[in-house]
Amino acid sequence: MPTTDFRVQEKYRYQNGFNSYHESEAVEGALPIAANSPQKPPYGLYAEKLSGTAFTAPRHENLQTWLYRILPASAHSPFEARESSTYNTNPENKPHEKLHQIPNQLRWDPFDIDETVDWVHSLHLVAGAGDPTMKQGVGYFIFAAGKDMGHREAFYSADGDFLIVLQHGVLDIQTELGKILVRPNEICIIPRGVRYRVTLPLGPVRGYILELYQGHFQLPELGPIGSNCLANARDFQAPVAYFDEDTDSEWTLLSKFAGHLFAAKQNHTPFDVVAWHGLYYPYKYDLGRFNTMGSISFDHPDPSIYTVLTAQSDHPGTAVADFVIFPPRWLVAEDTFRPPWYHRNTMSEFMGLIHGQYDAKTGGGFQPAGASLHNVMSAHGPDATTHEKASNADLKPMKVGEGSMAFMFESCLMVGVTEWGLKKCRKLQEGYNAESWEPLKPHFRRPERRVGEIRNGGEEKEGVIGDRSQVSHWTS
Repeated sequence: MPTTDFRVQEKYRYQNGFNSYHESEAVEGALPIAANSPQKPPYGLYAEKLSGTAFTAPRHENLQTWLYRILPASAHSPFEARESSTYNTNPENKPHEKLHQIPNQLRWDPFDIDETVDWVHSLHLVAGAGDPTMKQGVGYFIFAAGKDMGHREAFYSADGDFLIVLQHGVLDIQTELGKILVRPNEICIIPRGVRYRVTLPLGPVRGYILELYQGHFQLPELGPIGSNCLANARDFQAPVAYFDEDTDSEWTLLSKFAGHLFAAKQNHTPFDVVAWHGLYYPYKYDLGRFNTMGSISFDHPDPSIYTVLTAQSDHPGTAVADFVIFPPRWLVAEDTFRPPWYHRNTMSEFMGLIHGQYDAKTGGGFQPAGASLHNVMSAHGPDATTHEKASNADLKPMKVGEGSMAFMFESCLMVGVTEWGLKKCRKLQEGYNAESWEPLKPHFRRPERRVGEIRNGGEEKEGVIGDRSQVSHWTS
C-alpha cells in the first residue's frame, strides 16, 4: 500500500487537501454564516483574523484564516527578552559569532539527544542564508529534545514557516487550530505565527527543521507529468478545531522573533479557538504516499522529480527552498549508471537521513540523524565504493532504498554554517572527502592505434610539434 506502516497509531482526525479552503468547528454553530466579523459572533466568541500574506496579495497567493476564540491572542503582557545569553538562533546579531561561508563538502555524524531540554530549547541553527527581519532566506535547524514543553507554555515563530522532518520519536503538537500527531516518515508544516505546544508521548525526539523566511510552501508544477503524481494534494492533512476552556491559569507565551527568544504572560490558554475557516493552517504529510517518478528507458533524471514541496524565488523555476525526498523506488534504466551522477550545482544541498541507508552513500559515513552540506558549486556525488559497485552491477530491474528515507533541503542561496554547526556540536566529520572521493581511481585508457588508421585527415605517421601535415585544419 502507498502509505507508511506506522508503529504508532493515529489518534486524531484531519481534513484532507493541500491549499484547500477548510472550515472546522468544535461546537456546532460556532462559525458565523456568510459573515466573518459579525457584531456579536456566536456564543460570545471573539473574531480574529490570522494573515499569512499581505491583504492585497493576489487571490491565488492569499493566505488568511478567521479564528473564533474565547479571548483574543493580543490579551497578554508585553514581551520581554528571555535567555538571551543561551538562546540565540540568529548568529549575525552577535559580534563574536557569524555564518561561515565554506566551499568544502561537509558531513555530520548523528546529532545527540539532550534529554534535559524541551522543544524550544533544543533548537539549534546549523546553517542558513538571508535574514528573517527582511523575510528573505532560510534557516536549517536540528532539534533533539527529551522533555515536554511546560504544562502552560506555548511557542510561535514570527520568523518563518517551520517544515519539521521527524527522525526519531513522536511529536504530539497542540496548535491553535487543532491537534497533530507526527511520526517518523511524516513531515509537519507550522506556518509563521501559529501558536503551539509540543509534548513527547514516547520520550526523546530528534529531527530537522527548514524554516522558510520568505513566502510559503507550494506543490511543484507537474508540467508534462500531468495532473497527478509526486505529492498529491488530497494526501495532506489539516487539523480539526479543538479547544481548551481555561481563563484562570497563568500561561507563558514564547516567541522566536529575529532569532531571539521573548516571553509574555497571559491569564488564559492560547488554545481556545472554538472554530476557524480559511487557507492558513498547519498540516502534515506521510512521505510514504509520495508517488515517485523515474526513467524507464535510460539515464538518471534530475532529482527535481522527487520534490515534495517548493518555495519559489522571484525567478520562476528557481527555489528559495525545495524539500526533496529519496524514497524506496524501482530502477530499470538500461545501460545507465543508476546512482546520482557526479555534479556541481548552482543550488546548495543540505541532506539528512530519517532511516535506512542512502543508495548513493554506502560507505557508512552518512547515518540516520546525521547530515551533509554540499554548497553552491561544491563538487559531489557517489562515494568510491558506490561508484565501483554501480559501474559493475547487473542492470536488471531492482528496488533501491527499501526501508530507507533520505531527504534534501535545496536552495538557490549560498548557505553559511553557524559556529554551533561547525564546532560546538562536535559532530563534523574530518575525513568526509578522504572516505568518499579521494579513493576514486582513474580508469582512462588511451585507445590503441591501428596500422594505417586515418587521423586528423592524414595517414598515420610519426610527426613533430608544428608539423602541419598532422592537422588538416591548421591555420596560420
